[in-house]
Formats: sequence, structure tokens, C-alpha cells
Amino acid sequence: MNEPGRPPADAMTNPRADRVRDVAKLVGRSGRLKRRQFFAEGPQAVREALRAHRECLAAGGTPVVEALYATVECLKKFPEIMESASAPGSRLQVRIASDMVLAAMTDTVTPQGVVAVCNFVDVPLEEVLAAKPKLIAMLCRVQDPGNAGTVLRAADAAGADAVIFSSSSVDIYNPKAVRSTAGSLFHLPVVLGADVAQVVAAAKAAGVGILAADGYGQLNLDLLQDESAARSFDQEIPDSLYDLAEPTMWLFGNEAQGLAGEEKALADHRVAVPVYGAAESLNLGTAATVCLYASARAQRRLG
Repeated sequence: MNEPGRPPADAMTNPRADRVRDVAKLVGRSGRLKRRQFFAEGPQAVREALRAHRECLAAGGTPVVEALYATVECLKKFPEIMESASAPGSRLQVRIASDMVLAAMTDTVTPQGVVAVCNFVDVPLEEVLAAKPKLIAMLCRVQDPGNAGTVLRAADAAGADAVIFSSSSVDIYNPKAVRSTAGSLFHLPVVLGADVAQVVAAAKAAGVGILAADGYGQLNLDLLQDESAARSFDQEIPDSLYDLAEPTMWLFGNEAQGLAGEEKALADHRVAVPVYGAAESLNLGTAATVCLYASARAQRRLG
């Protein structure tokens, strides 16, 4: 391939070409499921996809990225993308494309200059539990792609071991969801299409405690964090509520309705994040971040 800044003669410029239409089919859920592929767009997401691709191949796994399409301008601005994609053993198909071509491939009004066609990266629940996880986030009936991506990103930042999506949650491979993860989709295991009751039963059998994030929960997250801090100083806690340092899976519910009654009933405890101001409640992403970081801090303090 020609060096960035010098378009090759076979650069893609026709937005109606078969290859372009083939990638565009991944915008729809049916197209993604049929091929078990999706696309990541933008420098940040593509960088992380390429990093995961290299690591997976080095470990003898299957490729994460199948093809890369980018403008000359993007590769000039972010030369590390081309360096990563063209590294020995990358087994990648890289093509220069125009902005019009990238716009036709994706659902964005203003293309970000680079698109990677990726294979599905989700894993089975058994694989997650076999790794003896300390912290898991499970999304129950979360519908908004942006919210789903935000929670996955928060879980990644908190050092969680996995994120699980119920069968009635949004498709994390939705282009809007992928964008909102800012590359975190490629950082930690993701389980899709899960049955909440079955996941909870399997997690409990693996020694993982279940906490439900519930604004009306009987436990207060501040109290749990106070207990955790006291434990770090070897203080006795005669009536312990729940040890946040223990392996834990948090359940997070639908944006508007929260967790259903039967979902709350599956948890060991329902935990409320206290609201000290006049706000009615916290949104899903904020509440999930607070809960996950509370567990992460307790677990790292213990370590």
C-alpha cells in the first residue's frame, strides 16, 4: 500500500460500490447477526480494535479486525493507525477510501475518517466465570445505545472483569453503542443475550455475590463503603451488611423503570445510592459508575 498522503490508484471513491454496500449492511442488526461482524469508527475505537487484534493473534486466537478503510487525511493525522494495521502478521486488508465512501458505509453524518470491520468479540458466560471474576456489571433491559456504552466504559474504567447484557437489552454492536464505548468494547469480556435468572444462579454457584442497584434499596451504598474503610483498619464490624471487597455482580435496570421486581428478588441485597440534593435520582450511567467504583475501591484496598 502507498504511504499515507499519496492515494493509490485503486482508492475507493464510489459510494455505490458493492464493497461499500456490503459494509453498510452492518448498520442493521440483521446484517450484523448474519455475518457476526460489526464496525468500529473513529481513531480511538479503531486504535483499540487494532490493539485487541494484535493481542488476539499473538495469543493464537481469531482475528478481531477483518478490514480497515481510511482516508489519506486520517492516516496522516494518526500515523499509528497505519503502523498498527500494516505490522507484520496483522493479516489485514487495508483500503484508502474517500469521505463519501465512509459516509455511505456508516450511519454518521460526518465520517471520522476511519472504519474497521470487526468480528464479534462477545464470549460465553462460562468463560467469564471460569476466570474467577471479582467484579461484573449486568445490564437488565437497558434500551438506549448511549447508556449501554456508557456503563460498559465505566465498568472498563473501574477495572471490572466483564459486562453482561440481558437478552432484552440493546445490541452493544449497534453503531451508536460502539461509538459510546470509546474503545472499551475491546478491553474486557462481554456476554450477550443472557437470561438474568440463569446468570445470577451461575454467578452465585461460582461464589459471586449479587447486588441490585435500586433507589429504594434497604442498604445504603455510603454505609457499605464506610464498613469497607473500617475493615481496612482491622476494625470489628459486629453486624456486617455486605463486604464490598467480595466478588460481586451488580444488576442495573432499565433507564425509565429500573429493575423489575423479579430481578430485584434475585439479588442478595438491594443497594441505594444516596441522593443528598434535590435531584429525583441518578441516571443509569452515573449510578453504575458510583456502584462499580465503590466495589473496585474496596477490592483494591483489600488487595
